[in-house]
Amino acid sequence: MSKTPLIILTGPTAVGKTALSIGLAKALDGEIISADSMQVYRHMNVGTAKIKPEEMQGVRHHLIDEFEPWEEFSVAVFQKRCRECIEDIHRRGKIPILTGGTGFYIQSVLYAVDFEETEADTFYREELAEFAKCHGKEALHRELAKVDEKAADAIHPNNVKRVIRALEYYRQTGKKISEHNETQRQKHAKYHFRYYVLSLPRDVLYERINKRVDKMREEGLEEEVKKLLEMGCTRKMVSMQGLGYKEIIDALEGRDTMDHAYERIKQETRHFAKRQFTWFRRERDVTWLEKEKFADEDALLWYCIQDCMVLLDTNIGDAQ
Repeated sequence: MSKTPLIILTGPTAVGKTALSIGLAKALDGEIISADSMQVYRHMNVGTAKIKPEEMQGVRHHLIDEFEPWEEFSVAVFQKRCRECIEDIHRRGKIPILTGGTGFYIQSVLYAVDFEETEADTFYREELAEFAKCHGKEALHRELAKVDEKAADAIHPNNVKRVIRALEYYRQTGKKISEHNETQRQKHAKYHFRYYVLSLPRDVLYERINKRVDKMREEGLEEEVKKLLEMGCTRKMVSMQGLGYKEIIDALEGRDTMDHAYERIKQETRHFAKRQFTWFRRERDVTWLEKEKFADEDALLWYCIQDCMVLLDTNIGDAQ
């Protein structure tokens, strides 16, 4: 039986994934599935640079605005929902296009990563959370680096939940979670796919990031965070640990100035983009799209359309 076709379009934040994904979807009769760990939350629009309804140009989008900021959302939940979306889109004769910058989410779907379940050690989790509270997130992150340096390299210190999970996994199994993840990476792809990674020269990308953050300020990021806090959201929630939100909370609560908070957002977003590049360079079977090598956006879109048609024709042939 032929594998389901899947088009993946990713790259660092602010590189221009949205416009290209819309063009591809319109040309190939596709629907877009968001591979973004933050755009899945309702009420979080400005800080996530979420696509607006009028920008969708009639293209159906999935996994956007599906969860409340206080609801539990993880890569395992994403994997399950994404698979359901892919099956539904394919069943209706459309082409699924997975678009976003969260590399681990994409990997989990493409290679059917098995999230080995271990019984939650609530006491140990609470112990680690208290350690982070008393000594700082960076100190907790250093504890992870002592037992699993690769995992520490892959997980940002701010992502306390994932740091705790990695430490818990090591304690329960005696194995490094990075080694488990690497084993999963060796699996064969579940889909017949094209995996595109958009890139720009670093100085150009960083300037785009800075302008995007300035636009967030103009569009009311502070007001968005205030409303979320009024709704009962707290900085301890996974959703509120996202780039842009924790920095504004610090400013609103007097731990920073608002101007400095926005400079921090720019700096942290640039660092995030650098980590995204590192992740995607490790991925196999990807096609790098260096935007500066194309005459314009139309030329880039045309290249992708032609390449995707080869994929789709091959898939049709396999099914016959």
